[in-house]
Amino acid sequence: MGYTEAEKELSVYESMAARFDVAARQLKLDAGLYKYMRCPNREIIVHIPVEMDNGTVEVFDGYRVQHSIARGPSKGGVRYSPQVTLDEIRGLAAEMTWKCAVVNIPFGGAKGGVVCDPEKLSRGELERITRRYTAEILDYIGPERDVPAPDMNTGEQVMAWMMDTYSMHVRHTVTASVTGKPLDLGGSRGRREATGRGCMIVCDQALKRFGKTPESTRVIIQGFGNVGSQAARLMYEAGYRITGVADLHGGTYNSRGIDIPALLEYAHEAKGVKGFPGGEAAESCELLEQDCDVLLPAATESVITSRNASRIKARILVEGANSPTTPPADEILFDRGVFVIPDILANAGGVTVSYFEWVQDRQGYFWTENDVNDRLKHIQVAAFNDVVHYGEKHNVNNRIAAYMLAIDRVAFSLKLRGIYA
Repeated sequence: MGYTEAEKELSVYESMAARFDVAARQLKLDAGLYKYMRCPNREIIVHIPVEMDNGTVEVFDGYRVQHSIARGPSKGGVRYSPQVTLDEIRGLAAEMTWKCAVVNIPFGGAKGGVVCDPEKLSRGELERITRRYTAEILDYIGPERDVPAPDMNTGEQVMAWMMDTYSMHVRHTVTASVTGKPLDLGGSRGRREATGRGCMIVCDQALKRFGKTPESTRVIIQGFGNVGSQAARLMYEAGYRITGVADLHGGTYNSRGIDIPALLEYAHEAKGVKGFPGGEAAESCELLEQDCDVLLPAATESVITSRNASRIKARILVEGANSPTTPPADEILFDRGVFVIPDILANAGGVTVSYFEWVQDRQGYFWTENDVNDRLKHIQVAAFNDVVHYGEKHNVNNRIAAYMLAIDRVAFSLKLRGIYA
């Protein structure tokens, strides 16, 4: 597929591939392993017929890409959005491989999606889409094969439907078939907060490197869904000063600090942060360029590009979203001395606690929330130190260091396993 330069910069898959290529060259990766690791293991395209509430039948396109099973079952979320494309899912599946390897958990990477607009669908229509999508990919998923999880516009209820559909087909309840489920169906304590908590954990580590404390740190958060709102709440409770928050419809800014509990209550009632009386109105793109110590993009892909990277004033960039920064923007940020904590490290708290959920389901024994949070902190701190030390050793930025570390681990597993013929 041909891309213009602008399209290439904004393509999730092309961004992943560009970073993979740089890291592979730095590692002097064997040519055969390079070809093997750059391609996904399997790409599944399904067409989902659904009877709508008005009696008509619509057909929705669905995807599941399994990038790697070298280190264990593939793992990754399922997103529902009108913007879902195979290119996007392919890129995000590879990112999941590197993310799992960076935090050293025994999964490969996968990603799924259905092209639909959940805001225009009833609960019944969403359930029928979910169940038929699950049935169509049933032969390729499961606790030992590929373990789906929530992603954009999906959550605990969608995972409950997926788990039930899988279980009905295999004729017994398999709670470990998906993660991100409700607690009463085998979910894990701490899962809902995990990605936001992981962002705070790595941010804490970065502050130590710069001799700063949470109380002296101004934070701007773009995105106020699960990741952004949980990160805001946890960081506020830890003493950080949250000066700006934005979502899809607008934002709010207060240099003295935003009352996050009040904003959470307001956003729940108003379905967004726009109009919050505790701050000045601000556009989402404006907040990205506002003066702050920590910028935490937690919304969507490609919000920091070659067009605005030179105007980013943050000292530390914590990527709560997947692929919020494009490769050309990486170079600009690195040259300007911005300390980037890349997505495959910063937002790995979600997949880490998904791993914990999978483990708990398989053993039938569930941990306390303190146990979950302590184990998450141990893994994220170790991964942060691994990435930073790898970068210093090889004289590369944190993102390329994270890719190199991940690729090295996956390549080592592939060498040990060999090529089945």
